[in-house]
Amino acid sequence: MTARVDVQTGGAFARERQQLIVSILGEDGRARVIDLATRLGVSSVTIRKDLLVLEEERRLVRTHGGAIAVERSRPELAFDVRERLQRDEKSRIGAFAASLVTDGESIALDASTTALYVARHLAARQPWHTLTVVTNGMRIATELAGQAGIVVLMPGGRVRFEALSVIGPLGSSIYRKVNVQKAFVGAAGFSIDSGLSDAMEEEAQIKRSMVSGAREVIAIVDSSKWGRAASATFCRTDRIDAVLTDAAAPAGMVDALRGMGIRVHLVAAGTDAPAAVGQGGSEPALERARA
Repeated sequence: MTARVDVQTGGAFARERQQLIVSILGEDGRARVIDLATRLGVSSVTIRKDLLVLEEERRLVRTHGGAIAVERSRPELAFDVRERLQRDEKSRIGAFAASLVTDGESIALDASTTALYVARHLAARQPWHTLTVVTNGMRIATELAGQAGIVVLMPGGRVRFEALSVIGPLGSSIYRKVNVQKAFVGAAGFSIDSGLSDAMEEEAQIKRSMVSGAREVIAIVDSSKWGRAASATFCRTDRIDAVLTDAAAPAGMVDALRGMGIRVHLVAAGTDAPAAVGQGGSEPALERARA
């Protein structure tokens, strides 16, 4: 059994205190702000500042009223927690994905947190005239509902609180009835052998319908998902047309995908503009990136 951390450190420097917070989470998996404040002899305001610093360093994930250890956060976290993981990377991927959408198209967005960033950038790209978005993501539908020129379609089914998604066989038929030009799908894991995979079979089922009904499948997966295989594959690697990711994606896997004829765009850091590194080097122009 792991020994308890000695936390009689009311006068500890901030860095020492933050290290103790990480140690506590390493033992317990999660902790509340009020409990950390009591154990460390500081105010709740101080603890919240510490948690913000540690989350920016990716050493924990903040939750409502506390924090959770990153290594305890798999296979699936609540949506609001996952949304804050790799936030910058997801926003840049979302911006690039939104730049690939043409007015008049029908697109599909899954219920992933990266797709939420796509939706936010789509909303910021006003004006639209006739954009149709099919999504099983409740947060995504809410983000786009009421936006001028955007029609939001949702499948029927059961609501999953953890992912704020609608799942089940009731909704699969919508993807056979709507001509979807592009499907943007996130994943819990992505490997050459397993393709795109999800932690939950029910989520994978609706994504399979989304993928099968789309003319073009675009994976939106930050580098933390690469080289991992979650329990349920929903899209084979050879069915993927393009992958949008960040510069930390493993080079060997990127080369292997390009060798299969799959477009891989490493979205540039430090900007939300649609600049990317694709096949053959730097490709800041969108049309070259889409070629």
